[in-house]
Parts: sequence; C-alpha cells; structure tokens
Amino acid sequence: MLEWLVTVSDFLWSYLLVALLLGCALLFTLRSRFVQFGFLREMFRLLGESTSKSADGQRHISSFEAFVISLASRIGTGNLAGVATALFVGGPGAVFWMWLIALLGAATAFVESTLAQLYKVRGKDSFVGGPAYYIRKGLKKPWMASLFAVLIIVNFAFAFNSVQSNTICAAFDYAFGVSPLWMGIVLVVMTLLIIFGGVQRIAKVSSVIVPFMALGYIVLALVVIVMNIGMLPDVLSLIFRHAFGLEQTMGGVFGVAVMQGVKRGLFSNEAGEGSTPNAAATATVSHPVKQGLIQALGVFSDTLVICSCTAFIILMSGVPLDEANGIRLTQQALVATLGPNGGVFVAVSIFFFAFSSILGNYYYGEANLRILSESKWAMFVFRLLTGGWVLFGALTALDVVWTIADITMALQTLCNLVALFGLSKYALKLLDNYRAQKRSGVKDPVFHRDMLPEIEEDIECWQKEND
Repeated sequence: MLEWLVTVSDFLWSYLLVALLLGCALLFTLRSRFVQFGFLREMFRLLGESTSKSADGQRHISSFEAFVISLASRIGTGNLAGVATALFVGGPGAVFWMWLIALLGAATAFVESTLAQLYKVRGKDSFVGGPAYYIRKGLKKPWMASLFAVLIIVNFAFAFNSVQSNTICAAFDYAFGVSPLWMGIVLVVMTLLIIFGGVQRIAKVSSVIVPFMALGYIVLALVVIVMNIGMLPDVLSLIFRHAFGLEQTMGGVFGVAVMQGVKRGLFSNEAGEGSTPNAAATATVSHPVKQGLIQALGVFSDTLVICSCTAFIILMSGVPLDEANGIRLTQQALVATLGPNGGVFVAVSIFFFAFSSILGNYYYGEANLRILSESKWAMFVFRLLTGGWVLFGALTALDVVWTIADITMALQTLCNLVALFGLSKYALKLLDNYRAQKRSGVKDPVFHRDMLPEIEEDIECWQKEND
C-alpha cells in the first residue's frame, strides 16, 4: 500500500507540481511587478490595523488575527519536521529551493488571498471565503468549487492534522517517553474543546500561541547560530553547492533537492495551495489588497525565518543527515548542540507549533464544509472526524502520514492553480488600484464594487459593505 502511495506522490510532484508552482510564482511575480518586494513597509504597517466592533455591532476578525490564523497553519510540523525530512531526502540543497519557492511564491500568496477577500461572503461569526468561493462565484464552476472543498477538507482537517499529531507524539516519545496513544488522546480532547468554540475561539487562541512560539524558536536558533557563527559561511556554501548538484553526497542530487525543497516549502508556507485564502477572507478590511499583502508577508515569515532556523540548527550540529528523519533529526541536532535539554525544548516547541496548526487546519476544513452543507449535524460529525484523524496520526507510521499528505496537497494545489490562472487578472487590477490610491496620497485605500464593473454582481459582500 505504501509503495503505491509513494508512486502516485512521486508522479504528481515530479511531473506536475514543481513546474507549475515555480511557473505560476514567476508569472505572478513579473505581472505584479514584484509586489512581494515593493510593499514590505506597507505589509508591516497593515499588521497594526485593528478591528473591534463595526457599525453592525458585531466583532470582526482583524487583519492581525487573520494573519495569525494563517500562521497557525503555516508554522507547524513543516518548519521543524518538514525541513528535517527535506534535508534527510534531498540534502542541504533542498534549503535553497525552499527559499526560492518562498521568494517567488509570495506573489502567488498575494493573488490568492486578494481574490479570497474580493469574493468573500458574510458568515454567522465572521466573513468566510477561499478558493471554493472564488471558483464558484468567479469561474462559475460549482462542480469545481465542490471538488476543491472536498480536497481541502480531506487534506487539512484529516491528512495534515494526522501529520501534526504524529510529529507531536514522536517528539514527546523521544523527549519524555510518553506513549503515543496517551498523547494522542490528550490532543484529541484539547482539539475538540477549542474547535467546538468556533472561529472566534480559534482566532483568540492562535493570537496568543503563534507569536509566543515563533519568537521563542527564533531566539533559540539565534543562540545556536551565535554559538557556531564561524560555521555559517561553510553552511551557506554547502547549501548552494548542493542546490545545483555540484556535490553528489548526502542525497544532494539536483532533481531530488529541487523536488524536496519545493514540496516541503509548499507544505510549510502553503503559497498557491489554496489554504491561507480561507483565513485571509475572514478579515474585515477596507481593500482586498491589504490581506493579499499581509499573507505574502506570512510566506516570508514562515520559510525565510522559521524554516531557515531549523535548517541552520541541523546543519551546524554535525549530526549526519541520514541518521534520523523528521522531528527526531531536529531533536538530535539540538541535543548535540545544547545537550539533553535541546530535545525537550523541541518537544515543547513542536507541541505549540503543531497544535496551533491543528486548529488552523481545522478552520480551513470548516470554512469549506459550509460551502457544501449548512447542516449542524454535518458540522458536528466533521468535528468528530477531525478528532479521529488526530488520533489516527498519533498511532500511524511517519512515512504513511507524510505520503498521504503529499498526495492530497498535490491534488488540492492543482485545483487552486487552475483557478488562479483564470482569475488573477482581477487581483492584479486591484493591485493597480491600490498603487494608484497610494501614489495620490491616500493613506488608507478603500475599495468600492464599481471599481470592477465586469464582476460587480459577483462580489455581494462588498455590495453590502458599501451600500
């Protein structure tokens, strides 16, 4: 069974996804005139925008809260275990390709998140949206919207969450000797308690956990780098030499390095996958481009900062890359650098990283279930199934959960990229409008539905907001 799954995964990634992801990222970078680099100061400014209660008396999700919901999903197993797996399989060169897919992929993240804001609809507790919504309303293909909704539910709420729980349990087993069964049960109980509270509770928990865990891990990585600062030039040289197949050791064959770098980079930063637009749509903002810019910043935060931290920790430790896989490689690297407490720190870190991802992943599934059914029973069963997959991941082999996640991630991404090709022109027009308002001296650009007359009737949320 596992061999068949690996064959399917390798076919999808070797022949389709790597080329499409890099091609789309380069295309959107050029067509947006390098939006991900030209608006860096604006990205940070927008994070400071807050939303409390609007005129309707409801509390809405702020730009920052939408940002941390998306980071809750982005910053997780991919940053600690996924980077280690990329190094284990693809060698040091995979790190370079993770960087490249982040630098270019931020433009893809901008396009998909701007579209999510444009086509969002008002839900019970917040706005909802994402690829399933812009496919249905923008491409006018309800069947494709339903297909994407099913894929993201299976991918995030089930497959990805099994990866997160698997990694937490492996880390706690290594550091504390805790049985995966008991750790899995604890995770299920905690997950169900929070997800039954809805998106507002998820946003509140994520806004506390995500900044805390990210800052703590960055500080640790800086300590490790400073302790081994003399090794930094050699580590960077190693990464670049292996990236282009100049050395054929430690699995650093060019094609494998590229595939692993792009695959694990996508798993980590999710640019083009169609997941973060679901979080971007929840925010209350005055212009769709604002969330596009903020989610582009999320790609940088995830891959260029957090993933690089893990890569440097492992490569500076001297631990052979073929000695362990996944989270245990990261733990062994920190044990070699900091002593036994290093493994404990990783276990605690991965708990916060991966558990917040479970919450973010669940929300993506919930937002897409609502486009398929408004039944309360369907939502109740879905939440229980999410808990079931968390337990499944805790008790299943590492290779199985990662391979299933790779396949579902590939299928979901293919579906989203088709939609982006068809609808990206609207995100780019919105960017031109935002640029024009900023050049004319408008500090806080505002969008009105008549700015896009060709789709005015399809963006019902903005009709209601501006009438």
